[in-house]
Amino acid sequence: MKKLHAIVANLGWRTLERRRATRIAGMSFEPAGSVFPAVTCTAQATKRTGLAPSEHGMLSNGVWIDALRRPLFWEQNSRLVAGKRLWGSSTGLFFLQQSLGEDVEMIVSPAPIHKHGGGMVMACYAKPEGLDAALEKRLGKFPLWRYWGPLASPKVGRRCIDWFEAATALHDVEEAYLYLPTLDYAAQKHGPDSPQDLAAFAELTRQLERLAALCEARGCALDVEGDYEIAPVTAPPVRPNAILRERGLFRVRHVAGMAYPDFHETRAFALCDHEICIVHGEAKAEAVKALLAAGICEETALDGVLLAREGSWCEYKWWEKAAEAPDYASHVDIHNKPGFDPTELFFFGRGTVRGTHGRAREIARSA
Repeated sequence: MKKLHAIVANLGWRTLERRRATRIAGMSFEPAGSVFPAVTCTAQATKRTGLAPSEHGMLSNGVWIDALRRPLFWEQNSRLVAGKRLWGSSTGLFFLQQSLGEDVEMIVSPAPIHKHGGGMVMACYAKPEGLDAALEKRLGKFPLWRYWGPLASPKVGRRCIDWFEAATALHDVEEAYLYLPTLDYAAQKHGPDSPQDLAAFAELTRQLERLAALCEARGCALDVEGDYEIAPVTAPPVRPNAILRERGLFRVRHVAGMAYPDFHETRAFALCDHEICIVHGEAKAEAVKALLAAGICEETALDGVLLAREGSWCEYKWWEKAAEAPDYASHVDIHNKPGFDPTELFFFGRGTVRGTHGRAREIARSA
Protein backbone atom coordinates (compact mmCIF):
# COMPACT_ATOMS: atom_id res chain seq x y z
CA MET A 1 0.00 0.00 0.00
CA LYS A 2 1.33 3.37 -1.02
CA LYS A 3 -1.18 5.71 0.63
CA LEU A 4 -3.89 5.68 3.28
CA HIS A 5 -6.57 8.39 3.44
CA ALA A 6 -8.22 8.51 6.87
CA ILE A 7 -11.54 10.37 7.01
CA VAL A 8 -12.45 11.32 10.57
CA ALA A 9 -15.97 12.31 11.58
CA ASN A 10 -16.18 15.68 13.36
CA LEU A 11 -12.50 16.57 13.00
CA GLY A 12 -13.02 20.34 12.98
CA TRP A 13 -10.32 22.98 12.84
CA ARG A 14 -11.76 25.09 15.65
CA THR A 15 -11.83 22.00 17.85
CA LEU A 16 -8.10 21.48 17.35
CA GLU A 17 -7.41 25.18 17.98
CA ARG A 18 -9.39 25.20 21.23
CA ARG A 19 -7.50 22.17 22.45
CA ARG A 20 -4.10 23.37 21.21
CA ALA A 21 -3.90 20.10 19.31
CA THR A 22 -2.93 21.17 15.82
CA ARG A 23 -0.25 18.48 15.87
CA ILE A 24 -1.31 14.85 16.45
CA ALA A 25 0.63 11.61 16.01
CA GLY A 26 3.53 13.50 14.45
CA MET A 27 1.26 15.18 11.88
CA SER A 28 0.62 18.92 11.60
CA PHE A 29 -2.93 19.98 10.78
CA GLU A 30 -4.27 23.00 8.92
CA PRO A 31 -7.75 24.44 8.29
CA ALA A 32 -9.73 23.59 5.17
CA GLY A 33 -13.17 24.53 3.91
CA SER A 34 -15.93 21.98 4.37
CA VAL A 35 -18.48 20.93 1.81
CA PHE A 36 -22.08 22.11 2.23
CA PRO A 37 -24.26 20.41 3.31
CA ALA A 38 -21.68 19.19 5.82
CA VAL A 39 -23.00 15.68 6.47
CA THR A 40 -21.39 12.25 6.11
CA CYS A 41 -22.54 10.98 2.70
CA THR A 42 -22.19 14.39 1.07
CA ALA A 43 -18.65 14.93 2.33
CA GLN A 44 -17.54 11.44 1.36
CA ALA A 45 -19.05 11.74 -2.13
CA THR A 46 -17.12 14.97 -2.66
CA LYS A 47 -13.94 13.34 -1.35
CA ARG A 48 -14.17 10.51 -3.89
CA THR A 49 -15.15 12.64 -6.90
CA GLY A 50 -13.88 16.16 -6.26
CA LEU A 51 -17.31 17.39 -7.37
CA ALA A 52 -19.78 19.73 -5.68
CA PRO A 53 -22.89 18.10 -4.13
CA SER A 54 -25.07 19.57 -6.88
CA GLU A 55 -22.94 17.61 -9.37
CA HIS A 56 -22.47 14.24 -7.62
CA GLY A 57 -26.05 14.21 -6.34
CA MET A 58 -25.59 13.25 -2.67
CA LEU A 59 -27.06 16.33 -0.98
CA SER A 60 -27.59 14.52 2.31
CA ASN A 61 -27.54 11.12 4.00
CA GLY A 62 -30.91 10.44 2.38
CA VAL A 63 -32.24 10.62 -1.15
CA TRP A 64 -35.75 11.33 -2.39
CA ILE A 65 -36.82 8.80 -5.03
CA ASP A 66 -39.54 10.59 -6.96
CA ALA A 67 -40.65 7.49 -8.87
CA LEU A 68 -41.36 5.78 -5.53
CA ARG A 69 -42.62 8.95 -3.83
CA ARG A 70 -40.53 8.27 -0.76
CA PRO A 71 -37.18 9.09 0.83
CA LEU A 72 -34.52 6.46 1.49
CA PHE A 73 -31.79 6.92 4.10
CA TRP A 74 -28.39 5.26 4.31
CA GLU A 75 -28.70 3.41 1.01
CA GLN A 76 -25.29 1.97 0.13
CA ASN A 77 -25.31 1.57 -3.65
CA SER A 78 -22.37 3.40 -5.22
CA ARG A 79 -24.49 4.42 -8.22
CA LEU A 80 -26.16 7.04 -6.05
CA VAL A 81 -22.92 9.04 -6.40
CA ALA A 82 -22.43 10.47 -9.88
CA GLY A 83 -19.07 11.38 -11.36
CA LYS A 84 -15.68 9.88 -12.09
CA ARG A 85 -13.77 8.59 -9.06
CA LEU A 86 -10.41 10.09 -8.13
CA TRP A 87 -8.91 6.73 -7.20
CA GLY A 88 -7.47 3.95 -9.33
CA SER A 89 -8.63 0.35 -9.54
CA SER A 90 -6.14 -0.92 -6.90
CA THR A 91 -8.06 0.73 -4.07
CA GLY A 92 -9.57 -0.41 -0.78
CA LEU A 93 -12.63 1.23 0.84
CA PHE A 94 -13.18 0.67 4.54
CA PHE A 95 -16.45 1.75 6.20
CA LEU A 96 -17.24 4.38 3.56
CA GLN A 97 -20.84 5.13 2.64
CA GLN A 98 -22.15 4.24 -0.83
CA SER A 99 -19.21 1.90 -1.43
CA LEU A 100 -21.12 -1.21 -2.49
CA GLY A 101 -20.67 -1.85 -6.18
CA GLU A 102 -17.61 0.37 -6.60
CA ASP A 103 -15.07 -0.85 -9.17
CA VAL A 104 -12.25 -1.31 -6.67
CA GLU A 105 -10.22 -4.27 -5.42
CA MET A 106 -11.34 -4.28 -1.81
CA ILE A 107 -14.42 -3.19 0.16
CA VAL A 108 -15.33 -3.63 3.82
CA SER A 109 -18.62 -2.05 4.82
CA PRO A 110 -21.21 -2.59 7.57
CA ALA A 111 -24.13 -4.49 5.99
CA PRO A 112 -26.34 -6.23 8.56
CA ILE A 113 -29.14 -8.53 7.44
CA HIS A 114 -32.55 -7.39 8.69
CA LYS A 115 -34.55 -10.48 9.64
CA HIS A 116 -38.20 -10.74 8.62
CA GLY A 117 -39.27 -11.53 12.16
CA GLY A 118 -37.38 -8.56 13.59
CA GLY A 119 -33.82 -8.06 14.72
CA MET A 120 -30.62 -8.17 12.71
CA VAL A 121 -27.80 -10.48 11.78
CA MET A 122 -24.64 -8.46 12.43
CA ALA A 123 -22.47 -8.67 9.31
CA CYS A 124 -20.11 -6.76 7.07
CA TYR A 125 -20.04 -6.82 3.30
CA ALA A 126 -16.56 -7.56 2.00
CA LYS A 127 -14.81 -7.85 -1.34
CA PRO A 128 -13.04 -9.91 -2.72
CA GLU A 129 -15.16 -13.01 -2.15
CA GLY A 130 -14.33 -14.83 1.05
CA LEU A 131 -12.74 -11.83 2.73
CA ASP A 132 -15.65 -11.39 5.15
CA ALA A 133 -15.36 -15.00 6.37
CA ALA A 134 -11.59 -14.68 6.73
CA LEU A 135 -11.90 -11.48 8.76
CA GLU A 136 -14.64 -12.86 11.01
CA LYS A 137 -12.57 -15.98 11.65
CA ARG A 138 -9.65 -13.82 12.71
CA LEU A 139 -11.47 -10.99 14.49
CA GLY A 140 -15.00 -12.19 15.24
CA LYS A 141 -18.17 -10.30 14.30
CA PHE A 142 -17.80 -6.57 13.75
CA PRO A 143 -19.54 -4.84 16.71
CA LEU A 144 -22.17 -2.86 14.80
CA TRP A 145 -24.01 -2.10 18.06
CA ARG A 146 -20.98 0.07 18.90
CA TYR A 147 -21.14 1.79 15.49
CA TRP A 148 -24.52 3.47 16.02
CA GLY A 149 -27.30 3.56 18.62
CA PRO A 150 -27.40 3.88 22.41
CA LEU A 151 -24.32 1.66 22.83
CA ALA A 152 -22.21 3.49 20.22
CA SER A 153 -18.66 3.98 21.44
CA PRO A 154 -15.61 5.98 20.29
CA LYS A 155 -13.64 2.76 20.77
CA VAL A 156 -15.33 1.29 17.68
CA GLY A 157 -12.64 3.16 15.72
CA ARG A 158 -10.20 0.57 17.08
CA ARG A 159 -12.27 -2.17 15.45
CA CYS A 160 -12.33 -0.26 12.17
CA ILE A 161 -8.53 -0.16 12.27
CA ASP A 162 -8.38 -3.87 13.23
CA TRP A 163 -10.41 -4.81 10.16
CA PHE A 164 -8.45 -2.47 7.91
CA GLU A 165 -5.11 -3.82 9.14
CA ALA A 166 -6.15 -7.47 8.84
CA ALA A 167 -7.77 -7.02 5.42
CA THR A 168 -4.80 -5.23 3.87
CA ALA A 169 -2.45 -7.85 5.33
CA LEU A 170 -4.46 -10.51 3.50
CA HIS A 171 -4.87 -8.57 0.27
CA ASP A 172 -2.75 -5.48 -0.35
CA VAL A 173 -3.91 -2.49 -2.39
CA GLU A 174 -2.04 0.59 -3.59
CA GLU A 175 -4.42 3.09 -1.99
CA ALA A 176 -6.95 2.85 0.83
CA TYR A 177 -9.69 5.01 2.34
CA LEU A 178 -10.63 4.43 5.99
CA TYR A 179 -13.50 6.12 7.82
CA LEU A 180 -13.27 6.60 11.59
CA PRO A 181 -16.53 7.56 13.40
CA THR A 182 -14.65 8.02 16.69
CA LEU A 183 -15.60 11.66 17.42
CA ASP A 184 -19.19 11.46 16.19
CA TYR A 185 -21.16 10.10 19.12
CA ALA A 186 -20.12 11.94 22.27
CA ALA A 187 -20.31 15.38 20.65
CA GLN A 188 -23.87 14.76 19.45
CA LYS A 189 -25.03 13.04 22.61
CA HIS A 190 -23.31 15.13 25.27
CA GLY A 191 -22.11 18.20 23.38
CA PRO A 192 -18.77 19.48 22.04
CA ASP A 193 -16.14 19.84 24.78
CA SER A 194 -18.15 17.74 27.23
CA PRO A 195 -16.07 15.34 29.35
CA GLN A 196 -17.27 12.51 27.11
CA ASP A 197 -16.21 14.42 23.98
CA LEU A 198 -12.77 15.12 25.44
CA ALA A 199 -12.40 11.42 26.24
CA ALA A 200 -13.35 10.57 22.65
CA PHE A 201 -10.68 12.98 21.41
CA ALA A 202 -8.06 11.25 23.55
CA GLU A 203 -9.23 7.96 22.05
CA LEU A 204 -8.87 9.38 18.53
CA THR A 205 -5.34 10.52 19.31
CA ARG A 206 -4.43 6.94 20.24
CA GLN A 207 -6.06 5.63 17.07
CA LEU A 208 -4.18 8.08 14.84
CA GLU A 209 -0.90 7.20 16.58
CA ARG A 210 -1.60 3.56 15.80
CA LEU A 211 -2.34 4.34 12.15
CA ALA A 212 0.80 6.46 11.85
CA ALA A 213 2.93 3.64 13.26
CA LEU A 214 1.26 1.12 10.96
CA CYS A 215 1.88 3.28 7.90
CA GLU A 216 5.48 3.87 8.90
CA ALA A 217 6.04 0.13 9.28
CA ARG A 218 4.50 -0.53 5.87
CA GLY A 219 6.22 2.38 4.16
CA CYS A 220 3.00 4.11 3.06
CA ALA A 221 1.95 7.75 3.26
CA LEU A 222 -0.89 8.83 5.57
CA ASP A 223 -3.20 11.80 5.23
CA VAL A 224 -6.03 12.63 7.63
CA GLU A 225 -9.03 14.85 6.99
CA GLY A 226 -12.26 15.70 8.77
CA ASP A 227 -15.66 15.74 7.08
CA TYR A 228 -17.57 18.27 9.22
CA GLU A 229 -17.51 19.93 12.62
CA ILE A 230 -20.22 19.45 15.23
CA ALA A 231 -21.51 22.61 16.93
CA PRO A 232 -23.40 22.92 20.23
CA VAL A 233 -27.18 22.67 20.26
CA THR A 234 -28.57 25.60 22.25
CA ALA A 235 -32.25 25.53 21.25
CA PRO A 236 -34.99 22.94 20.73
CA PRO A 237 -35.17 21.23 17.33
CA VAL A 238 -37.35 22.68 14.60
CA ARG A 239 -40.06 20.54 12.98
CA PRO A 240 -40.57 21.60 9.36
CA ASN A 241 -42.88 18.66 8.57
CA ALA A 242 -45.20 19.57 11.44
CA ILE A 243 -45.60 23.01 9.86
CA LEU A 244 -46.16 21.51 6.40
CA ARG A 245 -48.78 19.16 7.85
CA GLU A 246 -50.52 22.08 9.53
CA ARG A 247 -50.62 23.88 6.15
CA GLY A 248 -52.12 20.81 4.46
CA LEU A 249 -49.02 20.18 2.35
CA PHE A 250 -47.85 17.07 4.20
CA ARG A 251 -50.43 14.28 4.49
CA VAL A 252 -50.63 11.30 6.83
CA ARG A 253 -52.64 8.10 7.07
CA HIS A 254 -53.73 6.79 10.45
CA VAL A 255 -53.09 3.11 11.15
CA ALA A 256 -53.91 1.74 14.61
CA GLY A 257 -53.95 5.33 15.86
CA MET A 258 -50.46 6.06 14.55
CA ALA A 259 -49.79 8.71 11.89
CA TYR A 260 -47.73 7.40 8.96
CA PRO A 261 -46.70 9.52 5.97
CA ASP A 262 -48.93 9.39 2.92
CA PHE A 263 -46.31 10.40 0.39
CA HIS A 264 -48.68 9.66 -2.51
CA GLU A 265 -50.97 12.51 -1.46
CA THR A 266 -48.31 14.70 0.11
CA ARG A 267 -47.58 17.88 -1.87
CA ALA A 268 -44.42 18.85 0.03
CA PHE A 269 -42.08 17.04 2.40
CA ALA A 270 -38.94 18.16 4.23
CA LEU A 271 -36.20 15.53 4.24
CA CYS A 272 -34.48 16.34 7.56
CA ASP A 273 -30.79 15.70 8.19
CA HIS A 274 -29.09 17.35 11.17
CA GLU A 275 -29.04 21.15 10.59
CA ILE A 276 -30.48 20.95 7.08
CA CYS A 277 -33.71 19.95 5.43
CA ILE A 278 -34.38 19.51 1.73
CA VAL A 279 -37.89 20.27 0.51
CA HIS A 280 -39.38 17.94 -2.11
CA GLY A 281 -42.72 17.85 -3.92
CA GLU A 282 -44.71 19.78 -6.48
CA ALA A 283 -45.52 22.43 -3.86
CA LYS A 284 -41.84 22.97 -3.00
CA ALA A 285 -41.90 26.73 -3.58
CA GLU A 286 -45.02 27.12 -1.41
CA ALA A 287 -43.49 24.93 1.30
CA VAL A 288 -40.18 26.81 1.34
CA LYS A 289 -42.07 30.08 1.66
CA ALA A 290 -44.10 28.69 4.57
CA LEU A 291 -41.03 27.44 6.44
CA LEU A 292 -39.17 30.70 5.96
CA ALA A 293 -42.21 32.66 7.12
CA ALA A 294 -42.39 30.48 10.25
CA GLY A 295 -38.90 31.67 11.17
CA ILE A 296 -37.53 28.19 11.83
CA CYS A 297 -35.26 27.94 8.77
CA GLU A 298 -32.85 30.01 6.70
CA GLU A 299 -32.58 29.93 2.92
CA THR A 300 -29.38 28.71 1.24
CA ALA A 301 -27.90 28.96 -2.25
CA LEU A 302 -28.98 25.36 -3.02
CA ASP A 303 -32.50 25.05 -4.39
CA GLY A 304 -34.86 23.70 -1.74
CA VAL A 305 -32.11 23.24 0.88
CA LEU A 306 -32.86 25.06 4.15
CA LEU A 307 -30.90 25.46 7.38
CA ALA A 308 -32.33 25.25 10.86
CA ARG A 309 -31.95 28.48 12.80
CA GLU A 310 -28.58 28.76 14.53
CA GLY A 311 -28.18 26.47 17.52
CA SER A 312 -31.00 24.16 16.45
CA TRP A 313 -31.46 21.15 14.18
CA CYS A 314 -34.19 19.77 11.90
CA GLU A 315 -36.27 16.98 13.40
CA TYR A 316 -38.20 14.80 10.95
CA LYS A 317 -41.28 14.40 13.19
CA TRP A 318 -44.66 15.55 11.89
CA TRP A 319 -46.69 14.74 15.02
CA GLU A 320 -47.19 16.55 18.31
CA LYS A 321 -49.17 13.92 20.25
CA ALA A 322 -47.07 10.97 21.42
CA ALA A 323 -49.91 8.57 20.59
CA GLU A 324 -49.52 9.45 16.89
CA ALA A 325 -45.85 8.44 16.77
CA PRO A 326 -45.20 5.62 14.24
CA ASP A 327 -43.91 2.33 15.61
CA TYR A 328 -40.33 3.07 14.46
CA ALA A 329 -40.11 6.39 16.29
CA SER A 330 -38.79 5.09 19.61
CA HIS A 331 -35.97 2.83 18.44
CA VAL A 332 -33.08 2.55 16.00
CA ASP A 333 -34.52 2.13 12.51
CA ILE A 334 -32.30 4.08 10.14
CA HIS A 335 -33.81 2.72 6.92
CA ASN A 336 -37.52 3.11 7.69
CA LYS A 337 -37.41 6.56 9.25
CA PRO A 338 -37.88 9.22 6.53
CA GLY A 339 -35.27 11.44 8.16
CA PHE A 340 -32.07 11.27 10.17
CA ASP A 341 -32.78 10.84 13.89
CA PRO A 342 -29.91 11.63 16.28
CA THR A 343 -32.09 10.70 19.28
CA GLU A 344 -31.33 7.09 18.34
CA LEU A 345 -28.17 7.58 20.40
CA PHE A 346 -30.43 7.37 23.47
CA PHE A 347 -32.43 4.38 24.69
CA PHE A 348 -36.02 4.65 23.42
CA GLY A 349 -35.11 8.00 21.86
CA ARG A 350 -35.36 9.67 25.27
CA GLY A 351 -32.61 12.23 25.46
CA THR A 352 -31.60 15.71 24.45
CA VAL A 353 -29.30 16.09 21.46
CA ARG A 354 -26.41 18.40 22.40
CA GLY A 355 -24.48 18.64 19.13
CA THR A 356 -25.32 18.96 15.44
CA HIS A 357 -23.75 19.69 12.05
CA GLY A 358 -24.59 20.62 8.49
CA ARG A 359 -23.33 24.18 8.20
CA ALA A 360 -20.07 24.77 6.36
CA ARG A 361 -17.59 25.02 9.23
CA GLU A 362 -13.85 24.64 8.77
CA ILE A 363 -12.50 21.12 8.97
CA ALA A 364 -8.96 20.02 9.81
CA ARG A 365 -6.60 18.14 7.51
CA SER A 366 -3.04 16.98 7.81
CA ALA A 367 -0.57 19.30 6.08
